[in-house]
Amino acid sequence: MSELKRTPLFPEYEKAGGKTVDFGGWDLPVQFKGIKHEHEVTRTKAGLFDVSHMGEIMVKGSNSKDFLQKVTTNDVSTLTPKRAQYTFMCYHDGGTVDDFIIYMLEEDHYLLVVNAANTEKDFEWLTENNDTGVSIENVSSEYVQLALQGPQAELILQRLTDTDLSEIKFFRFENSVYFSTIDSGAIVSRTGYTGEDGFEIYIAADKGSDLWKLILEAGEDDGVEPIGLGARDTLRFEAKLALYGQELSKDITPIEAGMKFAVKVNKEADFIGKEVLKHQAENGPDRKLVGIEMIDKGIPRTGYQLYAENSEVGFVTTGTQSPTLQKNVGLALVKSEFAELGTELFVQVRKRRLKAEVVKTPFYKRDK
Repeated sequence: MSELKRTPLFPEYEKAGGKTVDFGGWDLPVQFKGIKHEHEVTRTKAGLFDVSHMGEIMVKGSNSKDFLQKVTTNDVSTLTPKRAQYTFMCYHDGGTVDDFIIYMLEEDHYLLVVNAANTEKDFEWLTENNDTGVSIENVSSEYVQLALQGPQAELILQRLTDTDLSEIKFFRFENSVYFSTIDSGAIVSRTGYTGEDGFEIYIAADKGSDLWKLILEAGEDDGVEPIGLGARDTLRFEAKLALYGQELSKDITPIEAGMKFAVKVNKEADFIGKEVLKHQAENGPDRKLVGIEMIDKGIPRTGYQLYAENSEVGFVTTGTQSPTLQKNVGLALVKSEFAELGTELFVQVRKRRLKAEVVKTPFYKRDK
């Protein structure tokens, strides 16, 4: 068995009492003081996450924009420096290679932040489809990525920098932000994976621990705490933010997952998977991602099958007891004719079929 990879912040988890697990080959903290507690802290105060396992791929060169237009579904031509964009790479059949964020650092220079488990696959896919001579480099080991999320995030982070963070709007970023005594500039973007306001910060790998400690110190009186993967998952689930391998996969298209906003089928550039995705966007997909709430007592877990009128009609992609709502809810991919709000479905839980109904999503939306 190969040894688990660790981020530069691993010693900090140990100090903070983090309980680590194998997450896609990485030794990462699933929790510190408890998933429900950490979920609540992020929703009401601020949570600090180490997400340095995420992959960073740099794309550079005079044909970068045209290349990215060909391999991604969103419209890269709308980006200007210091703007970010959520997008997908798809296979020719419309299935998803990965979902990720593109940061336009400057003209002909882009940073792609991809899912950890997909970094090598994404790098290979980009390289295979590179017929424009652009430079593609996996720079993941050069960065630590931290996420500070929650209503107090801006207040806490602002104490550490002279850059006016209130000027960084949603899906915008600054790329030379200096924090306190750290002599290395960071990329700071107003993005996140929790449904809360907050920032994602990319800094040189050897400065990550210093920044982690500074943030925890700066936010101590405001209740900031380190947060593990368990709460990260329940937070993103409540906000209906897709997780690759569950709501998205090589067998699930972005249109099926309800992400049409990031699939620009009418952009001039032909992109991989366009034909299938355009057909789905215009005619409606055969399957749709919906929210379900249990009526009978039980929790809809990932992979559980769904039935209607005694026929199998789909499966649960993610399900749990929502810490915010205190209800047993799930996201599920179902045949489109069973996606209407109020539709009665049955979840196969071991040998029983338990009643649920299709409900509105996201399960949680913060007050602006």
